[in-house]
Amino acid sequence: MEAKAKLQDFFNRKVKEYNQPSFIASDPVCIPHLFTKKQDIEIAGFFAAIFAWGNRTTIINKSKELMQLMQMQPHSFCLHATITELKKLEGFKHRTFNATDLLYCIEFFKQHYSIYESLENAFMPAYQPPASIKEALSYFHQYFFSLEDAPLRTKKHISTPEKGSSCKRLNMYLRWMVRKDKEGVDFGIWKNIQPSQLICPIDVHVARVAKRFNLLDRKQTDWLAAEELTSYLKKLDPKDPAKYDFALFGLGVIEKY
Repeated sequence: MEAKAKLQDFFNRKVKEYNQPSFIASDPVCIPHLFTKKQDIEIAGFFAAIFAWGNRTTIINKSKELMQLMQMQPHSFCLHATITELKKLEGFKHRTFNATDLLYCIEFFKQHYSIYESLENAFMPAYQPPASIKEALSYFHQYFFSLEDAPLRTKKHISTPEKGSSCKRLNMYLRWMVRKDKEGVDFGIWKNIQPSQLICPIDVHVARVAKRFNLLDRKQTDWLAAEELTSYLKKLDPKDPAKYDFALFGLGVIEKY
């Protein structure tokens, strides 16, 4: 019990250290923070999260480039862009994400926002709060690719737990949209999915730190590992386990723990 209390205290201090407004500028979460309109935050956050692998400076720069191509009004652009405006996106590329993927995402947002006010509905099976994040992500993947002529190549950019993926980037996106506290890094603009349901984003850095602190046994960095890690974090804070993403990320990526 004493060891758990010490670990909890250490992690809580690390959360406090990194869950600060000063964290925003050097993290992809700075992209949705460029906006105040809910739908702009949702769309900008989605692209920033989907782009979030590799060098963080590059991720931020490419996300800003896309927002500028969308005239710094991503919601309005997705709904109303002309053929000429869409053609200006044809040269856009971030790693393996290219214009084919981008134009499909825009078409999806156009269809979705013509019916719903929020992207949260895209994660809600039968338009009810999801029973679990696994259910929410599985539903989102199915719904996202439900449009006619959805490109097969785009599927590698939108993960699903049904294929065993850790869904790191989508879990990070959900953290941004769902978690809310006074520090203001996360937005907390979605109300149907609860912070207690969130799955901690996991990648090789987070997994390394988790194993060092004996929070994780599983060797593969996959969906089962994400669930196992989150299960432990719920022992530290059952209402807000994903807040420890700040501690694990900070220790792994910034401090190279």
